[in-house]
Amino acid sequence: MNGTEIHVEVASALHLFVPQARRAGATALATDGVSTLGHVVESLGVPLTEVGTLLVDGREVPASHIPKAGERIAVRPVARPQQVPGAPLRFQLDVHLGTLARRLRLLGVDTAYESTDIGDPALAARSAAERRVMLSRDRGLLRRRELWAGAFVYSTRPDDQLSDVLDRFAPDLRPWTRCTACNGTLRQATKEEVADQLKGGTQRSYDVFAQCTVCGRAYWKGAHHEQLEAIVERALTRFGGGT
Repeated sequence: MNGTEIHVEVASALHLFVPQARRAGATALATDGVSTLGHVVESLGVPLTEVGTLLVDGREVPASHIPKAGERIAVRPVARPQQVPGAPLRFQLDVHLGTLARRLRLLGVDTAYESTDIGDPALAARSAAERRVMLSRDRGLLRRRELWAGAFVYSTRPDDQLSDVLDRFAPDLRPWTRCTACNGTLRQATKEEVADQLKGGTQRSYDVFAQCTVCGRAYWKGAHHEQLEAIVERALTRFGGGT
């Protein structure tokens, strides 16, 4: 390093990513004079997916800006709701977010998820190929350059994870239209069409069914429907829904 010193202030919403010593306003940081501001911010521990605006002496700059000595940098979080241009809003979740994936699908949100770990390179490549927002708690994954878009999942609790994603991205909600197992779309089905998946009690007690157009899984208002209905109602009440 050549001793180029800047002062960096990280917004409180991003404090969990930075050391305790950098949470008290603007703090001095030595840079090498050639690294981009984006690289500098990531070196502090903040994924660029979580950065909304970078300010240098009060003016907005891109992540490609090369910091100069004496500059005062402000790192601001993503504005909510976050706009994701260029494609229908859809998500890719890593292997650790299975419950969140099922809940997003329950709400009709296009959500790709693999129950086995296919590795960060494959996940990032799929995000890019299908233009999906990568959701993860893995900062390393979110720093991969080939990602199309990404977001850090801040909580370990599924209820909070769902609320955070819905608040951040405001996806259109169409409950009961997707298969929670494979993400395929659902269609109405007759009892005869799904009879091979029904046990005796279910066959006698239910008459309304849906079936996944991709994997063929059958759905009906069974024993757990009230729990699922509560998740849907909370989401629609707080975050609205589509038609």
